[in-house]
Amino acid sequence: MKVKYQIKQKIFSLGDGFKIKNDAGEDVYTVKSQLLSIGNKLKILDLSGNELCNIEQKLLKFMPEYKIIISGQEIATVKKKFSLLRHSFVINGTGGDFTVEGNYTGHEFKIKNGNTVVAMISKKFFSMSDTYGVEIDDGQDQVVGLALAIVIDMVCHDQK
Repeated sequence: MKVKYQIKQKIFSLGDGFKIKNDAGEDVYTVKSQLLSIGNKLKILDLSGNELCNIEQKLLKFMPEYKIIISGQEIATVKKKFSLLRHSFVINGTGGDFTVEGNYTGHEFKIKNGNTVVAMISKKFFSMSDTYGVEIDDGQDQVVGLALAIVIDMVCHDQK
């Protein structure tokens, strides 16, 4: 079984916060960006304001690199590989390495851990142009799947 979420397309802009909704349109998580920080920093919070995940850009890197932190532990690192024609990523996590396949710029890709599809990201799930869907297997960590989707979106669509 899959759990579906809705995320805004332009997820990072100065001082923004937004809600992640379930497929019924109900708020399930809040994402807040940190103002006045060097590099991109986001927090995924539950609806009570408890921090579930911290996403931080690693600085002084040739290509974008982010770390995903849960309960003070770095659980994954997302690195964009150098490529002239398309986006390519290396994702190392405590639960194994991940691969990303598909069309990143069109929000049509999947994140895999070995042969297991962890998350599918698609604009096709929702008709609104500023929203895309993330579908995560219910046996996977939902917050990690969302964090990976958010990081890939930031790397592919951040105009800074």
